[in-house]
Parts: sequence; structure tokens; C-alpha cells
Amino acid sequence: MTTFAQFRRRGYARTLIGTLFVLAYLFPVYWMIATSLKTSGAIFASPPQIVPAPLVFSAYIDAVINNPLTIRAIINSAIIGVGTMALTLLLATPAAYALARLKLRGGALMTLLLLITQLLPAIVIATPLFVLFSRIGLLNSYPALILADTTITLPFAVIIMRPFFLTVPSELEAAAKIDGCNQFSAFWRVVLPLVRPGLITVGLFAFLAAWNDFIAPLILISDDKKSPLPLAIASLRQQTTFTIDYGATEAGVVVMAVPCLILFVILQRHYVRGFMSGAIKG
Repeated sequence: MTTFAQFRRRGYARTLIGTLFVLAYLFPVYWMIATSLKTSGAIFASPPQIVPAPLVFSAYIDAVINNPLTIRAIINSAIIGVGTMALTLLLATPAAYALARLKLRGGALMTLLLLITQLLPAIVIATPLFVLFSRIGLLNSYPALILADTTITLPFAVIIMRPFFLTVPSELEAAAKIDGCNQFSAFWRVVLPLVRPGLITVGLFAFLAAWNDFIAPLILISDDKKSPLPLAIASLRQQTTFTIDYGATEAGVVVMAVPCLILFVILQRHYVRGFMSGAIKG
């Protein structure tokens, strides 16, 4: 057997190809971080400076730490993300439970409509939301962004949660009712603990969607004090009339990506299991 055949049989070829794909995928992330640690001259150096030397943290100090608007934007994004996550879970959980358990007339049509909404870009509902919120006085407010982001995350959350409730045997609820539980207490004490991976999956998805949302804040927010992090990062680009501060922009993007990475690493096991479990039964 030739050396190449042994290499292929042991799976080294697939490992090598997979490694190359991963490196190609991660290189833009590395370049983003490297750019945030370079001086302005090193950013535009030719040939490009692959490894930043020396490391310069002035972009993080000036654009993030010593910038009150960026700090405020981080707080705003956290408030909007947590609010969207809570409201999405509050609405999606009973809706998905009803579609899974109750024999609703038109339930299949509702599920189909939820799937169709995933085909529509977010910008489609931006103008109606702006008109609606302007009439009821919700522009430049946290509730406006939370409601707008929930409008986007809710259909997907219901679609994800419904298969989880279908995997829970209805006999467990019947046994809980025999032991003295009513419908709500059986749902709260028996069903919800069994679909915890789905709740974590939906909650993480809703938080990250709100954390990274740019379209809704761009349309609904004009007050810098209420701007979330994506808008603050966009404002970092234009520091002077004719130039773009790429170092400050990349530093802001890195700061924006860090919470997403931390949450995904902590909840990765539940997140992956949630998607896999939700795909078993539809």
C-alpha cells in the first residue's frame, strides 16, 4: 500500500481538508483582531503586516474604554438583548405549546405562516413599525427596539420550540393531573423542565439577534444615548471628513463579538443539543 493510500485510509486527508476550511473561515476573524491592534500606518502597510508588531491597544482605549457613547451603547444593547430574550420566551413558549398540544383549527396553517415569515427580510417590516411606533410615541425608546426585535425572533422561536413539546409524552401531563396538578402547574412543573434545551436555544438566539441587530435601531432610534452597539460602531467609522478609522471600527466589532463568543462557549452543549432535539419530531 502506498503512502498516499495509507494517508487517505486513516482519514488524514479529510482532516487536512477540514483544517484548511476552518483556517479559511477563521482568517477574517483573525484579521479583524489584528487590525484592531495595529497603528494607522501598519493597517495600510504594503505588503500587509500579517502579525501586528508591536501590539497597540490605543483603539480599544480611545474608542471603547474612554468613549462614554460606546460604554452606553454596550449597556443599551444588553438591556435590549435581555428584554428581547425575555419577551420572546414569554410569548413563544405558550404559543408553541398550544400548537403542539391543542387540537387547534388551522394549526397547520399557522405553522405554515410562521415558516413563510422567515422568507421575508427584516427591512420589510421596518417602515410599518416606524409608522406604528411614531403614532403611539415609542420612538427612541427601549420598548420600541425590544418589540421590533421580538417581531423578528418570535416566529422562528415558535418553530424551534414546537418540536420540543411534541417530544414530551402527553402521559406525563396526565399523570401530573392525577397527582393534583392543573393544566398550568403540569405545564410549569413537568413540561418546561423537559424542554430546557429548547428554552436555552431560543433564548440565546433571541439575545444574539437583538444584540447584533442594526436595521431596527437605524430606523427607530435617533438619540445617541439610546443607540445600541451596532449603531455606535457605525459612528466610529467616520472620525474625520475624509478618512475612516479602521482600527477603532475593528476594536468595536471585537468588543461586540466577545459576549456572543462567551455565551456560545458556555451554552454550546445546550444550544447544539437543542437544535438536534428540535429536529427529531416536527
